[in-house]
Amino acid sequence: MDYITRKIEQTISEAAKYFPVIAVTGPRQSGKSTLLSHLFPEAVKFSLKDVNVRSFAESDPIAFLNQTDKALFIDEVQKVPVLLEYIQGIADNHPDRKFFLSGSSNFELMKSVSESLAGRAGVYELLPMSYPEISAHVSEKDLDTFLYDGLFPAIYSGKNIARLFYPSYVKTYIEKDIRDLMHIKDTMQFLRFLKLCAARIGSVFNANELSGEVGVDSKTIASWLSVLSASYIIYLLPPYYENISKRLVKRPKLYFTDPGLACCMLDIESPAQLSKDKMRGNIFENYVVMEAVKHRMNKGMEGGVYFYRDSNGNEVDLLIKEEGELKAFEIKSSMTYIPEFGKTLKKLPEWITTPVVKKAIIYNGDFENTAGDIEIINYRNLNFM
Repeated sequence: MDYITRKIEQTISEAAKYFPVIAVTGPRQSGKSTLLSHLFPEAVKFSLKDVNVRSFAESDPIAFLNQTDKALFIDEVQKVPVLLEYIQGIADNHPDRKFFLSGSSNFELMKSVSESLAGRAGVYELLPMSYPEISAHVSEKDLDTFLYDGLFPAIYSGKNIARLFYPSYVKTYIEKDIRDLMHIKDTMQFLRFLKLCAARIGSVFNANELSGEVGVDSKTIASWLSVLSASYIIYLLPPYYENISKRLVKRPKLYFTDPGLACCMLDIESPAQLSKDKMRGNIFENYVVMEAVKHRMNKGMEGGVYFYRDSNGNEVDLLIKEEGELKAFEIKSSMTYIPEFGKTLKKLPEWITTPVVKKAIIYNGDFENTAGDIEIINYRNLNFM
């Protein structure tokens, strides 16, 4: 299949005009290397996954970086973090040289970049595909097949199929990388934790509750969750409070970065099984929430995506804040529109003072219209603008 254009391309291309270093991080297999190779074909590429290349970079970083005076693309740069210190010197002394970096571990790469390349690097996050990027390839898929397949590029490039891709992804990356990173001895215990997380998609995260079920203390649960979040396996959606300090201390909702990966962790083995599974609505909500997150990330923006819940139990599934205004969404996997879906959207302006400029219900039905000031939208036509 031909290259699939990514929405983040314009953001990164513009940033490359102003920063000597561009770093792209994100989960493994999200297309980081393919994206940078496509945008900057003139850059000489080296992958630090190659043991020989990595050994050269570690033993003589100056010689490694000076192999060429052209732009340099270094894949999996977090494997040799000392390179960033030398890149800093080159960027300062030779501002016309360009460096393009990619890495799969957010916390490792970001720590190194922030320490060594502050002010010199544009850092961007690339998640699996968003619906607009692959809409032409999924027009014939029903919702259950679409969610089960997930949005990793390997599925849409024809390199793999969901039934084989996700179990391999779990064994190759999640079990090995994260287990090694956190020195986890009991793999089965950690996998049980992951599956219990999947069973809580769309729920407010409670470390104490999980602690009792997994058999480790709540500090360990919090540590595991932090690494899973930084490794782009899990996404934590914060609640919306107009008092910003409250947002930082209140508990987030838990989602997976990809619905196909969530299905795998829930032991869902086919679209037919998903269609009857009690978690189907949660997985659909997971998909829509992550589309909102990608919408922001693809513009180079951090945060801005929330849920709303107050002490009276009133709740709105999804809020996006841009330029001081809110867009509010309710998410339903039903194919039938019911006016009751818009109940909390109508009342939201009574509960907050921030202007709400858009209200919409995202669902699986074909009927699209407006109910007062509330849009009724099929998920295929989702637009966060």
